[in-house]
Amino acid sequence: MQERLQKLLAQAGYGSRRGCEEFITAGRVRVNGKVAILGQKADLAVDKVTMDGKPLPAPEKLTYIALYKPRNIISSVDDEVGRKTVRDLIPEVERLYPVGRLDWDSEGLILMTNDGDLTNKLTHPRYGHQKEYKVLVARRPDPAQIQTWRRGVVLEDGYKTAHADVYVEAGAGKGAWLRVTMGEGRKQQIREIGSLLGLPVVRIVRIRIGTLQLGNLKPAEWRHLTDGEVQELKGQKSNQPEFSLNRNQPRRLRRSPSKNRKP
Repeated sequence: MQERLQKLLAQAGYGSRRGCEEFITAGRVRVNGKVAILGQKADLAVDKVTMDGKPLPAPEKLTYIALYKPRNIISSVDDEVGRKTVRDLIPEVERLYPVGRLDWDSEGLILMTNDGDLTNKLTHPRYGHQKEYKVLVARRPDPAQIQTWRRGVVLEDGYKTAHADVYVEAGAGKGAWLRVTMGEGRKQQIREIGSLLGLPVVRIVRIRIGTLQLGNLKPAEWRHLTDGEVQELKGQKSNQPEFSLNRNQPRRLRRSPSKNRKP
């Protein structure tokens, strides 16, 4: 069946559809030896499609994994200075990429997948997918600080943050745990807001991306998503009950092998 080239490229793991459109307009994609144009379609069963001269592989099995990223782990598939990455935590053979990156010193939920379409949907601003965080601050906030955070804060580069849902969840010594829900995620945004408001951030844990919950995962643990979770992330309501297999149970890379270890 013929599909648009940007969709085939995204399915092959080259990134989001938007990013793959740029590859096409740059002349890096060919169909049966001819430079492709934006909007062109192809069928991998009969057409030879190449990216930078390399044939597109047959469509991969789509994989969806929820991972608890620990602190001091890079949210990438590799690192130029050799630091440990989220990809190192998952011994899967499929090509996987992180969706919803977290800063080096933050922790919590990251979705790992090779589904370029879903990646685009979860990361493109126009879809407005929310992300939810538990944030530990070193001081108890007053109502004025919370209201300012909710309305939006002008950062040092002049950017004003969008409205956010912020409330105090619990006290923690001289500080407090906040619950922050937002539809954007600039680098170090939560820490910068906290600093500007006089609320030094001690810890950030992301607990939700869209409809996907961190649940009971612990640092470095991961699990495959259920069919129902995938359909919810894609905006499709499932009429079928969610199934649960051993592969959906949390696991760690460093855990000793067992009969339930295989996905």
